[in-house]
Amino acid sequence: MKFLNIVLLSIIVLLSASVNAATPTKQQMEQFKSLPKAQQKALAQQMGIDVSDLTNTESSSEQTELEPTIFPREEKEELLSEEEKYKPVEDEIKPFGYELFAGDPTSFMPSEISAVPETYTVGRGDEFQINLYGKENLTHTVIVDREGRLSIPDLTPVFVAGLSFAEVKELVKNKISQEVIGVKAFISLGQLRSMRIMVLGEAFKPGSYTVSSLTTVSHALFVSGGISDIGSLRNIQVKRAGKVVQNFDLYDLLIKGDSSGDIMLKPGDVVFIPPVSKRVSVQGLVKRPAIFELKDNEQAAQLMKMAGGLLPSAYAKNAIVERFSSKSLKEILSVDLTLDNLTYKPKDGDVVTLKPMSEQISNSVALVGAVTRPGQYQWYQGQKVSDVIKSVKGDLLIQADLDYALVVREQNIQGNVKVLQINIANAIANKTSDNVLLQKNDRILVFSRYQLKVNEKVALNNLALTETQAFELEKTELWHQFENKQFYDFVGAKQLGATEAVEATEKPEEIEVTDLNKLQLSNRKNLKLVDFSAFSREKLLKPLILQLKKQSGVNEKIKLVEVAGHVKFPGIYPLSEDASVKELVIAAGGLLESAYLAKAEVTRVLNNDTASVAHIGFDLKDAIAENTSVKFALKSRDSLNIFAVPNWQENIKVELKGEVKFPGTYTIMRGETLVSLLERAGGFSDLAAPNAAIFTRESVRIKEEKQLAKLADELRKDIATKSFQSSVGSNSLSYADTNNLLKDIGSVEAVGRLVIDLPEIVNGHRNLTLQNGDALYIPAQRASISVIGEVNLATSHLFTANTTIDEYIAQSGGLKGRAAESRIYVIKANGAVKMPKPASWFSVSQDNFLEPGDTIVIPLDSDHMNNLTLWSTVTQIVYQLGVAVAAISSI
Repeated sequence: MKFLNIVLLSIIVLLSASVNAATPTKQQMEQFKSLPKAQQKALAQQMGIDVSDLTNTESSSEQTELEPTIFPREEKEELLSEEEKYKPVEDEIKPFGYELFAGDPTSFMPSEISAVPETYTVGRGDEFQINLYGKENLTHTVIVDREGRLSIPDLTPVFVAGLSFAEVKELVKNKISQEVIGVKAFISLGQLRSMRIMVLGEAFKPGSYTVSSLTTVSHALFVSGGISDIGSLRNIQVKRAGKVVQNFDLYDLLIKGDSSGDIMLKPGDVVFIPPVSKRVSVQGLVKRPAIFELKDNEQAAQLMKMAGGLLPSAYAKNAIVERFSSKSLKEILSVDLTLDNLTYKPKDGDVVTLKPMSEQISNSVALVGAVTRPGQYQWYQGQKVSDVIKSVKGDLLIQADLDYALVVREQNIQGNVKVLQINIANAIANKTSDNVLLQKNDRILVFSRYQLKVNEKVALNNLALTETQAFELEKTELWHQFENKQFYDFVGAKQLGATEAVEATEKPEEIEVTDLNKLQLSNRKNLKLVDFSAFSREKLLKPLILQLKKQSGVNEKIKLVEVAGHVKFPGIYPLSEDASVKELVIAAGGLLESAYLAKAEVTRVLNNDTASVAHIGFDLKDAIAENTSVKFALKSRDSLNIFAVPNWQENIKVELKGEVKFPGTYTIMRGETLVSLLERAGGFSDLAAPNAAIFTRESVRIKEEKQLAKLADELRKDIATKSFQSSVGSNSLSYADTNNLLKDIGSVEAVGRLVIDLPEIVNGHRNLTLQNGDALYIPAQRASISVIGEVNLATSHLFTANTTIDEYIAQSGGLKGRAAESRIYVIKANGAVKMPKPASWFSVSQDNFLEPGDTIVIPLDSDHMNNLTLWSTVTQIVYQLGVAVAAISSI
C-alpha cells in the first residue's frame, strides 16, 4: 500500500506539472491509464482536470495520422514554340498504372488506427494493451523489450518476438489463466513499432524511410512518391538480406485485384524498382487505351486483356501496327486480332491501332419520309413492302401520300441505284404489282401530299389533331431529320438544309407562295426562299436526283424525266422501272382541274448522233387509263407537257367601288370589257363623277414599284455626284431637307393607276379589256380645286367657274421662293397631266381648262437641288401617286 501511494504521488506531481505547462507526455498518459478507473477519476478531481480532456488529447494525436502524406506532383511548365502553342490538343495515351502512385511525398507518418491482422509478426517495440477482468480489473500497457520479451506486472516475462499476433494472444491468455486465479484477459495491440526500409531504383524519390510495421510493398511505393516514368510496374523486387524474396507485379493488383504479391515488409527490406523493359501502345477502339508493359513471355492475347478487350465497333481483322524496323524506319503491319487468329507477336515500341468498322448497315431495309417510325428494320428473304408498312393509320403519318412511294435499290458495288414506283395503299392491300419483294439495303420513300410547309401546316390544323397526335407528329419530324441522313449517305449526296435557297434575280421580289400551281420548279427566278415540307417531293427527291445524275454516263442513260404544265407538282422525277405516262402523272400529284385530257405531248431526245428531238402527241385520257393498245412508255430525258383546257380560266375577280348602283367584287369571263361590267353593276349612281374615276391594275403597280426604286437609287447617285463636283449654293436645300425628300420617295407606295377617260369608254369611243385584280373607283362629284407643292399654304378651294390658276395660287398665299413657276402643271381628276401654255415670260396662260376635282401642282425648282436632272421626274411621279391615293382613300 505504501508503494502504491508513492506511485500516486509521483503521478499527481507529473500531471500537475503537465497541466500547468503543456500537454501530458505519452509516458505520463500510459501511467495514468494503468490505474483503475475509480483512481483515475479521483486523481483527476483532486487535480481539477477533466478525464475527457486527456482523452481528447489522445484522439487528436490519432487524427493527425489521417492527414495525407502524398500530394500530386508539380507539373513542370514546358517551353512551347508559337506553332506548338496554337496546335490543336490531341488525346494522348499514357503509360498504364503510373497515375495511381504519381504523388509527391510530404511526410511518412504511418497510420495506427487500422486493424492489425492475426498473422501480424510481433517484434521488438510493439505495444500491447492487456485488460484484466474478473477477480480484479486492471489495464496494463506493456512493450516488447529488446530481448523480445513481454513483461506483464506480477507475472513472469514471456518471449513473443517472431510469433504471430494470434499466437501471442493465445500465449498470454494461457499464462494469465495459469498464474492468476479468477482473472481473464483481453489482449490488443497498441502503438506499433516503426521500422526502416529502403525504396531504390526507379522510384520518384528513392531513399530510406521510417514506416509502420504494417507497411506493404504498395505502401512503400506510396511513401516514396510512386514510380518514375521509366520504372517497371511488372517486376518490383523485395530484397531481404541481399536475396529476392518476392517479385511484385502491380498489373495483378490493378487489373485483377490480386494483392497476394503485396507482402508485408520487414525492417531492413529493400524495395527495388528496375527500369521498364518492353512497352506496347494500344489505341483506338479498345476499352482501356494505354501504353502497356509486357513481360517476355506475354503475347497478343495478354495484351488485349490488359487493354480491357475490344469495343464492339472495333475492326479486329485488320488492326494497324506501327513498328520501328532495323533499317531505322517505321513500317506498317496489318494484323488479325480476332481470338481465333492471334498470331501477332508484340515487340518493344509497337503502336497497335484498332480502327472502327464501316458504319454502313447490311441486311436492313429503311423507312424514310412521312412514316410514324422512320429508321432501319431487319430484312429477311421473302420480305415485302406490306411486311414493313402494315397499316395506313398505324405506320403512316396523316399527310402521307398513299398513291406515290418509291423503293430505292442498290444495283452494284459502285452504289448505283434504280427506282421502283409503288402505291402504298395497294401494297398494304397486298396487290402484287405494288407489294414488291424487298432486297437488302432497300430504302422506301414515303412522301407528303403537300409540297410547302405552310400548306401542310394549314391542312393539319384543319384536321383538329389532338395534343398527343400533334406531339407525335413533331417528334416524328425531328427523328426524320436524323434518320434522313442515312438516306443521304446511302445515295451519296450532300444533306441539304430545311429551307432551300433558290436562285434570285438581281432585284428579287419576296413572293409568298400559297398556291402550289404557282410553284414551277423549272422557273424560280422570282422566288428567294421557299420553305418546303419535311417530307415533300422537293426535299426527298433532291438527293436521289443528284445520285441518278452522278451515275449516268455513256454506258448508262440518265434515269430522269420531267413533267410540266397542269399537274399539282411539276418538276423532274426519277424514271422508275417500266414507267409510263400514268406513273409520271401520279408522281406529280395528279392532274389539275384545268388539264386537257384530249391531248398531251412528250418531247423526246432521239438516239442519233445529231441529238435531235421529237414532239410526240397523244391522247392523255387513254394514256392515263393505260389501255393495252395505247400504253405510253417513258424513256430517259422525256419531257411530258400537260396542256390546259382551251380558254380555261381561273376565277377572275374585278372590284367596283364608289358611285355605282351595285358596288362589290365581280367574277368575270376572259375578254370581258369594262362597259359590260358597268352594265352588270347597274350603271352609275346620280352622284357619280365618271370623269374622276380611278382605275388600278396589278401589273401597273408592280412596274411603278420598280420605277420608284430605280429612280430613288439614281437620284441618290446624282446627289452624291453633285456633292463632289461643287459645294451647295446659298439657295440649295440643306442636307436634312435632301435626306427627308429621299425618305419620302422611299416610303411612297405604288398604286398601279391606269389613266382612263371613263366617259369616252362608256360612250363606246374606246374599249378596255379587264384583267384579274383590276379595280375601278368612282368618286362622288366634287366642287373643289387642290393646290399643292411650293405654295405658302397647300390647301383645297371651292371650285369657281372662270377662276384662273394664278388666282387659286394667290388664294393659297402665293409661290415660295424656290417654286418652279415655269413648270406649274395640273393633275386632272382622271389622272391626266396638263401643262398650261405660257402667255408671256413672267405669267402663265389664262386658258381656263380647270374642272372640279383637279389639282394644281407647283414643283420645286431644280436649281435648288444643284440641277439634279432626275428631280423633276421623281417629284411628278410622287405628286401623281399622292393625288391617286388621296382620291381612293376618300371613297
